[in-house]
This record gives sequence, C-alpha cells and structure tokens, in this order.
Amino acid sequence: MEEIQLRLGHPRLLVISIVGHWLFGWFAFVDEQASHGEVPQVGPYLIVMTRDTLENWQSEFLQLLWQIGGLAFLLFVGSPQSKEGDDRMEAKIDEILKRVDPCNGEAIINELDEAYAGRHTDPHYQQRAERRE
Repeated sequence: MEEIQLRLGHPRLLVISIVGHWLFGWFAFVDEQASHGEVPQVGPYLIVMTRDTLENWQSEFLQLLWQIGGLAFLLFVGSPQSKEGDDRMEAKIDEILKRVDPCNGEAIINELDEAYAGRHTDPHYQQRAERRE
C-alpha cells in the first residue's frame, strides 16, 4: 500500500505544480492585459504559458543533462576534481605502516605495490615512489 502511495505521489505533485503554474500564470496574464487596456483571451494565454512551460523545462533538463553527462565525462577522463583522493590516502597509510613497523613496513608496502602494480595515478605519489627506489 505504501509503495502505491509513493508511486502516485510524484504524478500528483507534477499535476499540482503544473496546475499552480498555469493558474498563477493566468492571473499574471490577466493583469498584464488589463494594464494594456485589452481583454484577456484564452488563445494568446495558451501560447504564452506553453512557451513559458517549455522554456522552463528546457532549462531544467539541459542543466540536468549537463550535470550528469558532464560529470560522467570528467570522471571518465580522470579529471583531478573527480578523484576521491585514494592515492593521498594510500601515501598516508604507507607512512603510518612504516612508522608502526619500521623493520617490516617497507617490505609490506613493496609487496602490496607489486601485487597492485600500475594502479597509482597521482603524480605526487609516483614521484615519492621513484624517490624511494
């Protein structure tokens, strides 16, 4: 029962939103026509409200598409802003491991690096790894 209510909730909100938009648009249209000394007519109102509604939807959908498509593209190309900071966290963990176990820490790190070779993408981490060698 709760699932059905949730499924019907979104269409209801959409209808309420559209009806409210068109109702208050009618009030604004009537005021605008009265300020010009004209009698409000339904035909021009439908054209204006359809245009306004489609412009609003176009704006919202283009923004949403950019956010989804643009961010997916940036994640795909490996933008620095899209990284989660795994390399930085790994460098910190390596440093902690070396301090906790000074004798075996470096050997454990090297063993893990060999097991997961080629996974480091951060230039700072790569430079530190080259300096260690």
